[in-house]
Amino acid sequence: MKDLKLGIQFGYWQADPPPNFVERAVEAERLGYDSVWTAEAWGSDAFTPLAWIGAHTSKIKLGTSVVQLSARTPAATAMATLTLDHLSNGRVILGLGVSGPQVVEGWYGQPFSKPLARTREYIDIIRQVLRRDKPVRNDGPHYPLPYHGEDAWGMGKPLRSITHPLRADVPIFLAAEGPKNVALATEIADGWLPLYFSPYRPDVYEDSLRGAKPGFEISQMVLTNVEDDVEKALMPVKMMLGFYIGGMGSKKRNFHMELMGRMGYEAEAHKIQELFLEGKRGEAVAAVPSEFADEISLCGSVDRIRDRLAAWRETPVTTLLLASPDVDMMRTMAELVL
Repeated sequence: MKDLKLGIQFGYWQADPPPNFVERAVEAERLGYDSVWTAEAWGSDAFTPLAWIGAHTSKIKLGTSVVQLSARTPAATAMATLTLDHLSNGRVILGLGVSGPQVVEGWYGQPFSKPLARTREYIDIIRQVLRRDKPVRNDGPHYPLPYHGEDAWGMGKPLRSITHPLRADVPIFLAAEGPKNVALATEIADGWLPLYFSPYRPDVYEDSLRGAKPGFEISQMVLTNVEDDVEKALMPVKMMLGFYIGGMGSKKRNFHMELMGRMGYEAEAHKIQELFLEGKRGEAVAAVPSEFADEISLCGSVDRIRDRLAAWRETPVTTLLLASPDVDMMRTMAELVL
């Protein structure tokens, strides 16, 4: 069985910044964690907390899980990446994701169409900026450089970054759920950030991962809870699933619900969404099957978690991202995994 790396996932902020997140990152570095990750939704951004963490640490990698494509132009994302990579002495992992139409069109005021084509152009431009071997150009329809729309002044010219990037090969990970998106990650990215992954259902992603190159990384967030009563331990997992499957999308299109269906729980996923959209959030959470919540998490007694880690070591997952504010849980996982 292979070794697994550990990371800590702070996610995006809720109403306030998470308490002691810098201290927890420092402790993660001391314990031997490989990486720390932050996210963004429609509140806090992903880069700024990592800069703060990077100033207080020296070795742990700094990952975005994820930066939303529509929040910034590709050039702006490349600028933030190369800046933070310099400040942290080469510790950045750039995790990117398209988000969903509700956020992209409702928050950023951008079109959501053609997500795969947009992602391909976006990553190509970032890599051009980081290589800095010639002025950046893009002839694609989504991010034309130079811009040549009807309202263009016609004065734009290809440019190279003034600042020389510290690394031309900053790792780029892609958050993806659909089969074509996952396959795209294996083609143009260095790693993949799944939403849900079950070590007991390897067939779900098997075809999409066939094109993965040697060294391709998979960093999977895993909710972890130590509690002898397994049903009680699974409740935070069910609450997360109820919200994402029920409310992070519309009745017409919810990528998280569709993924749960592909993982063998189609009827249950539709029921969760139906209850959530009817305002019955407690019933939606209760409708999450314990089996599904258990497959994608590590919950129960310490001995049970230790036993279930064996299944994860047999998967192509390379890093488990611990999503827990509990420092004791961080230490327990370090003992079990590292």
